[in-house]
Amino acid sequence: LGQLLVLKLGQKLNEGKTKQIIELADESGHVLVQSKDQITAGNAARKDQMEGKAAIANRTTSCVFKLLQEAGIKTAFVRQQSETAFVAARCEMIPIEWVCRRLATGSFLKRNPGVKEGYRFSPLKMEMFFKDDANNDPQWSEEQLLEKKFCLAGLTIGRCEVDIMNRTTVAIFEILERAWATQNCTLVDMKIEFGVNVSSKEIVLADVIDNDSWRLWPAGDRGQQKDKQVYRDLKEVTPEAMQMVKKNFEWVSERVKLLLEPQASGRVVVLMGSISDLAHCEKIRKACGSYGIPCVLRVTSAHKGPDETLRIKAEYEGDGVATVFVAVAGRSNGLGPVMSGNTAYPVINCPPITPDWGAQDVWSSLRMPSGLGCSTVLSPDAAAQFAAQIFGLSDHLLWAKLRASMLNTWVSLKQADQKLQACSL
Repeated sequence: LGQLLVLKLGQKLNEGKTKQIIELADESGHVLVQSKDQITAGNAARKDQMEGKAAIANRTTSCVFKLLQEAGIKTAFVRQQSETAFVAARCEMIPIEWVCRRLATGSFLKRNPGVKEGYRFSPLKMEMFFKDDANNDPQWSEEQLLEKKFCLAGLTIGRCEVDIMNRTTVAIFEILERAWATQNCTLVDMKIEFGVNVSSKEIVLADVIDNDSWRLWPAGDRGQQKDKQVYRDLKEVTPEAMQMVKKNFEWVSERVKLLLEPQASGRVVVLMGSISDLAHCEKIRKACGSYGIPCVLRVTSAHKGPDETLRIKAEYEGDGVATVFVAVAGRSNGLGPVMSGNTAYPVINCPPITPDWGAQDVWSSLRMPSGLGCSTVLSPDAAAQFAAQIFGLSDHLLWAKLRASMLNTWVSLKQADQKLQACSL
């Protein structure tokens, strides 16, 4: 509360079933998202007070947004402000709920009779619903959304914007699905909303993602569901029943904190044949840093000091930290093959190719004796990315960065194309 007193609150901009949006007088372009202790179902046909829900929801949404933001997804979230509120960038909301499904359940089964519960969607199934309480949020097609030509904060929602929201929803789902899998929980489906940031004019993930937003089945078992469906399914609302619903919400808000913890840490050890390769190696180290991967640089020549090379190798094999070795050797690369023949850890050749003999030298990295599995990647950035992909198999936070980066590259290409078309018209 101490922090809250410092914030000068302006007017209330909006109030929904579970939260209020309040202007911040001192921070232009920012709002306070204040949660309420209310739980609702069926467009508020059923609604109840659940003491402590605001704090639980705020804790959950703040963790989820932190996870997504650290991965590189653009969101409206700025910081958690208090037990029950967070600060966000002010957005004009796009009145669409984007629903992403991995397993068929709920309303999908009603709309698609004959599909069995638990049918698995690969790729993910995307649906859109127009936010219109009076008509029970009807399902919309992309065509309906495009024809509406919504204009929010000066941005018209056209094909490019719809494609970006579509792709972003899938990426967000995959990142959270992967995170929940570390807790042996199946993310069954989820809904999200986007807004246009009034300051930057870009589309960002907005609103909240809390236990009202998804279906979560521990161990993939619907009988253990922990989400709001438990409340929707109540035959009658008794104090005991509400206690059980609250326990589930608390369980999720405690577990969601664990999603922010890395699963396993790895490191990259770059071995260079000579100190003259340092500049090339520094590029690898810098790129590793962007993924948060520790990177160690060592100098050793497999030709001139093979015993020393194997001693350095043993140093990094014996402490239980998952390691990817990167061999940087120009001219004749003996370093990569010697390492690869003597360790069970992955080895990546990243030779610094010089203009004089480079075309011939690269064969010493490409043509290996049998039984050696080292790969060759010429770009220092790509070598670090490859190492990150190896570690991403066992670290969901690293995988999330790779997944978000893939999305952001796709979005920037899409926007560049749109700008170019606007110019040539």
